[in-house]
Amino acid sequence: MKITLKDGSVKEYAQSRSIYDIAMDISEGLARAACCAKVNGEVKDLRTVIDSDCELAICTAGDPEGLATIRHTASHVLAEAVKNLFPDAKLTIGPSIDTGFYYDFDHAPFSREDLDALEAEMKKIIKAGAKLEKFTLPRAEAIQFMEERDEPYKVELIRDLPEDAEISFYRQGEFVDLCAGPHLMSTKGVKAFKLTSSSMAYWRGKSENAMLQRIYGTAFNKKEELEEYLAYWENVKNRDHNKLGREMELFTTVDVIGQGLPLLMPKGAKIIQTMQRWIEDEEEKRGYLRTKTPLMAKSDLYKISGHWDHYLDGMFVLGDEKKDKEVLALRPMTCPFQYYVYKATQHSYRDLPLRYGETSTLFRNEDSGEMHGLTRVRQFTISEGHLIVRPDQMVQEFKDCLALAKYCLTVLGVEEDVTYHLSKWDPNNREKYIGEPEVWEETEGHIRQILKELDIDFVEDVGEAAFYGPKVDINARNVYGKEDTMITIQWDALLAEQFDMYYIDQNGDKIRPYIIHRTSMGCYERTLAWLIEKYEGKFPTWLCPEQVRVLPISEKYSDYAAKVEAKLKENGILATTDNRSEKIGFKIREARLDKLPYMLVVGQKEADENLVSVRSRFAGDEGQKTLDEFIDQICKEIRTKEIRREEPQEA
Repeated sequence: MKITLKDGSVKEYAQSRSIYDIAMDISEGLARAACCAKVNGEVKDLRTVIDSDCELAICTAGDPEGLATIRHTASHVLAEAVKNLFPDAKLTIGPSIDTGFYYDFDHAPFSREDLDALEAEMKKIIKAGAKLEKFTLPRAEAIQFMEERDEPYKVELIRDLPEDAEISFYRQGEFVDLCAGPHLMSTKGVKAFKLTSSSMAYWRGKSENAMLQRIYGTAFNKKEELEEYLAYWENVKNRDHNKLGREMELFTTVDVIGQGLPLLMPKGAKIIQTMQRWIEDEEEKRGYLRTKTPLMAKSDLYKISGHWDHYLDGMFVLGDEKKDKEVLALRPMTCPFQYYVYKATQHSYRDLPLRYGETSTLFRNEDSGEMHGLTRVRQFTISEGHLIVRPDQMVQEFKDCLALAKYCLTVLGVEEDVTYHLSKWDPNNREKYIGEPEVWEETEGHIRQILKELDIDFVEDVGEAAFYGPKVDINARNVYGKEDTMITIQWDALLAEQFDMYYIDQNGDKIRPYIIHRTSMGCYERTLAWLIEKYEGKFPTWLCPEQVRVLPISEKYSDYAAKVEAKLKENGILATTDNRSEKIGFKIREARLDKLPYMLVVGQKEADENLVSVRSRFAGDEGQKTLDEFIDQICKEIRTKEIRREEPQEA
């Protein structure tokens, strides 16, 4: 057989060989460094036997596949450590992930002290250097094997595998786990690792299933790589909006109010108010008409729209259809409400497009395990809009919605941080969607062509469409790398039929319009979380809940400080004064910790000459300026929504 290596060279063998043996034949050093391999592009274990011509690429820790194999092996070492220290824990799954690995256990919560003890136990296992040996069992024997070990979750996994599946296990010493691999040849290959945290997770990600405990860790080939990653991770945790937003008193949560129901504190509420006013004014410039619709409706409305059949699990329902004459539900979206605004008046083709905009508070019954800070909540507010258009207007209006979204991203300074996705239907899951295949293919084709014409890079995601139409999702990653949808623009050629919406064309005929469902900036709470992490709490001046703090050097200058503050407020600047009996250096340090854009220090000279000494987080000491000069400068910065960058400061 001929083995073509990734450098193009060819190895010939008269009989079959394992990948590890082939690596040894190439170089003993390569075999020592090898973690796994790709055979014809498919990742394989080093123990895999090659018996025919193929292309072979040996993967080391420097390859993504090799690093993933190290991390997968580390997850098995963790599982063995847990079984050693907590024998009653039940095993579930333990994959490698982009940031390391995790393993889920049916057990009581793990403390930091437990994680430290598990790390010590893992080091013992690694030092012992047990070989990892792969073996397979027939289905019935595999089930019996795991039943005898009292591992019910493993038994369930085996039962869910196809009848003809090869059921493989890996043994390391006395520990055995159900696993498809790949794995390192021995535990000694796990050279640098750290258990980072633990949290709750549901078995198979479903809230109706057992609650498990997930232990997260990471692993690298070298200690230096691990230390670099842990330093990075510490910075990530400090930027986490859940931590930083609370420290900055932007929001809080309270157990007796409920999970996923954050309280926006005055500073956070001010930021969202600023964004909301900006968005509403911008939409009005672009021809949007504002509506205000109820927060709830009868179930009848959602049955017409299809949400009752396709989205009921995500809704908060008030009442029981079996007992109550009238059942209400809090709205998970605004579209059917705005349709009835449209239907209240008869429209001709000359009236279209009609662009309805609403700052909509919505409610969605998220699983408790999915909720996080401000990014995944049960009540939230979005910059929602629905455009009722003629079919011939659809493409241009869709492009204009994309243009508005890109404008919002640019103003917020995050346009480089997003990815575009064409979210399509899944023809193999017909019950999830309404409409015929031809409609889906046509509408998806239109969106694809629009994105290409606008030269927007995008990926296509099957199964991510709304039940009534495909969409463009504009996504961003949080500090932990998890991707969330920030803005959505949906193409709907179906719901007008269900709501009997029409317009009168030039011939007097009733014609069904098309509908665009869109957000201009998306969810305000999620966007605030994004901006906290993006700017580490150092928001652009126009968004800051406190833009200027006046700092009198002593109480003697409080009157002048009050005049400065009043003049700033007259010009729409969000200003306060620090009148505490503290030294000026202390006041400046506190203002810096509060991440303020500007501090105005005032003393005798400033009071005598109507000056302010300007200090900013951008340039440090900016020197003395007249109060009017400073006001002109900051008002321009706020009006233009400029994003000033911090300049390097001298040591």
